[in-house]
Amino acid sequence: LRVLIQAPSASERVAQGKMIGYAIIVLGAIGVLLALGQWWYLLLEDRRMKAQVDAETARSDNPLGRILAVFETNPRADVETLERQLDGAVLKEIPRLERFQATIRVLSVVAPLMGLLGTVTGMSGPFQSLVLFGTGDPKMMAGGISEALVTTMLGLMVAIPCYAAFNLTVVKIDRIVLDMERAGREIIAFLKGDDELDGGGITDVQS
Repeated sequence: LRVLIQAPSASERVAQGKMIGYAIIVLGAIGVLLALGQWWYLLLEDRRMKAQVDAETARSDNPLGRILAVFETNPRADVETLERQLDGAVLKEIPRLERFQATIRVLSVVAPLMGLLGTVTGMSGPFQSLVLFGTGDPKMMAGGISEALVTTMLGLMVAIPCYAAFNLTVVKIDRIVLDMERAGREIIAFLKGDDELDGGGITDVQS
């Protein structure tokens, strides 16, 4: 029972990570907030795009509407010019959709590296104690070992969810971009007189 009572709590374990441990936690909080904000933004954009399908005119509050607006504002443009404009409109939308992706990806890489840094700095103390005092008192090594293990654990706890969130949002972005590209292809096919539009297309171009 005395051993169980002396076991450190969660806050005490985090404190064993010292400054590097707290820095990893701050990075993790930033990554979680960015991932949640990015996912919510993509859900809203997806919902607006679904509403655009039932709308009679292009709306500027969603990527699909802005793609369709290119066709509405250039009704007399030739097919080649309109195709280039549609491609440019799709490329213009991609940075908006990927606004936090780079940061989330960086955090998923930096967090375990900071954990590794904490491991190195934490183990340097015990090795120095071995050089000066030998192996007579293991307690002198316990603090440094705890710091090394805690920072490694915190780094992995931040990196894993950040990496998972990055990949989930990438899949969502790819699907939205695919819908925009499909709409552009349908417009071009309609202008070329192609009757074989994608079945169940994203929008009824003939309307």
